[in-house]
Order: sequence, then C-alpha cells, then structure tokens
Amino acid sequence: MGGRASKVCMRPLSTGSLLLLALARVGLAQAPAGVSVPTPPPAKTRAGAKQVPAVVPVVSSLAPTLPTVGVIDFYGLNKVTRDRIQRTLGFKEGDPFPPSKANVEERLDEIPGVVESHLEAVCCDEGKIVLYVGIEERGAVHFDLREAPEGEMTLPPDITALYRRYFDAFEDAVRHGSTDEDLTHGHSLMADPLVREIQLQFPALTEAHLGELRNVLRNSGDEEQRAIAAFLIGYAPRKDQVAEDLQFALRDADPGVRANTARAIVALAVYARLNPDSGIKLEPTWFIEMLNSLSWSDRERALKALQILTDNRDATMLGQLHNRALPALVEMSRWKTLEHALPAFLLTGRVAGLSEQQIQDAWTRGDRESVIAAALGNGKKAR
Repeated sequence: MGGRASKVCMRPLSTGSLLLLALARVGLAQAPAGVSVPTPPPAKTRAGAKQVPAVVPVVSSLAPTLPTVGVIDFYGLNKVTRDRIQRTLGFKEGDPFPPSKANVEERLDEIPGVVESHLEAVCCDEGKIVLYVGIEERGAVHFDLREAPEGEMTLPPDITALYRRYFDAFEDAVRHGSTDEDLTHGHSLMADPLVREIQLQFPALTEAHLGELRNVLRNSGDEEQRAIAAFLIGYAPRKDQVAEDLQFALRDADPGVRANTARAIVALAVYARLNPDSGIKLEPTWFIEMLNSLSWSDRERALKALQILTDNRDATMLGQLHNRALPALVEMSRWKTLEHALPAFLLTGRVAGLSEQQIQDAWTRGDRESVIAAALGNGKKAR
C-alpha cells in the first residue's frame, strides 16, 4: 500500500450547557477552510492558504518532541474489537504520538474486515489531546462522497483576495482570543471589528456573483476555490435561494468544502429556527449520513447541525436517525470525553422519545446507559 498523507489534526473546541442550541451566539467561532487555528503550546504551525481543513498539525517528523496522547477513543467498530485495534496501534494513552501517523493507518487497514482507517486528534479533554481512531468495516454504512469535478473555472481575483483578507483577520482574532460569533443573521458575524468589517462586505459580493459562485462550487476542480464558494454562498441575502446549493456541497470530495458548507448550514438552521416564515427548507438526510463518516470532523459538524434540525422533534427526521445512524449515535454517546459525547447523547435521547428534561437529568447523574437502552428499545427508561 502506498504512503498516506498525514491527517492527524487538532483544534480548539467551544464549551456550552447541555441543551444550548446556539440560537443566538457561539462562544468560539470556527475557522473557515484554509485557516489554521492557534492551539496550546507546543503546536505553533500556521498552515498555508491551500491547506483546506481547519486544523493545525500535531505530528511532524521534524518535531524534536512529540506531544502525548491523552485520551484514545474509537468509532465505526462493530465486528472488529477495541482490543484488536488497540494492539495494532502500538501505543496507549500517555505515550507520545507516533512519528508516522500514515504508518499506523496502514497497519490498521490490514486488519481483516477493515476497509479504511482514519486518525484524528482533537484538543482538549482537561488539557489532554484526544485521539480518535475511526474505522470503516466491510459492509458497514458508508458516507458516500461525490467525485471531485474537473472544471477549470475560478472565482474573480477580487473575491479570492477578500476571502484571504478575511482568512488573515480571522486568524489574528483567534490568536488574540476575540472569537465571539453571532449566527442569528443566517451567517457568521464576529465581534472582532476587523473581521466583522470584512464579513459585512460578503452579502453584497455574494449577491452580485451568485451565479459564478454556484458554478465554481459545482464544477471547479480546484478544492480551494470550491471551499471559498461554499463559504461565501452562505452569506447570500436570500437564504432560501442557497439552501439547495449548500446541501449539494455536503457531499463534496474535499473535507475543506464540507467544513465550510456544514458551518454555513448551521448558521442557516439557526436563522430558519428564528424565522419560521423564511421559506428555508433544510433536509437532514446528508447530515444523518455524515454521522457514519470516517472523518471525526464530519461527524462533529453533523451532530451540531442535527441538534438544531431535530429541535422540533419531527417524527420523520427522528425515524431516519434511528434507521440510518443509531449505532453511530450510541457509540459516540459513550465517548470518554464528555463534551464530545454530549451532542450524540442528546440526539440519542430524542430518538428514544425522551423529554429534554429526562435527557438532561440522565446526563447530570451520569446515567448514559438508560438513555441508550431506551433508544435501542429494550424497555429500560431514563427516570
């Protein structure tokens, strides 16, 4: 098997109360594709504009001291056991990260029944880096991505230049801790004055170039151009006109395009929730399918969107979650890092038909299993 590109990454996570849907303000803005978010020392790498995933590398073959794996958790396991995966990893919690993540993935891929593996590191659980080991088993539910287009169209230079100005301003704002973000307009508006000044230019720019943005999003072979288009389309003044474009882009082959798209849809969902007469129609299908993605980042973004989309307890939507993603929700609800397990636990409780208060009470007393049992339908109920 040929060498695989390193995919270990790290990013800061926002914190929040149990059932907060972020309908008004988000405590920590998420980076657009191409922006590297500063992380706690010793990681100080700044990615270039062509690095689309919003991540900072943790592992480098040139680093004199490798960071330590604080927590290891898993997803995608069904027939393959955790013990088998752990033995194949060759390291445990408390050990340094391996110098070659690609080599570890190649070893995991050789386990009988494993189609592909993916390691992703996330910051932080009480200051510890969390390493997620994703496995796709043969015959498992597969998140199907669209083939990358091959067209040569690009956006006008002034659009790309403004996006990159935003890129730099955002990075500077995060470096200085200025991360408050307002999503109530259906797109991000940050409190940082320089970032906000640039963001306020996006709606008019998007309205004037919407046709070009759509064309690039669907047909350009340049993943950075598609990521920029996905980001800017979310700023269209008529939100009901771009929901279909964004939902199309959720299955883009490039993770950076999916990242920008998912963030745009979360803002759109917040706006639709606050403005029920807006005419915005958001289908949950691809977010539900994304819960089975090999990428931890895909799953995390899908959980965030589905918390908002299922808030009205639509029976069809919850039925789709049960039929297409319940094993994934159960597995993620049991993750060791509570902040990461919480969104999946909330959705599991909704699938079980429990009230928000029942879900919160079970979480508060540390009783995840009764909610999981209720969702699985074995008769146990959360008190």
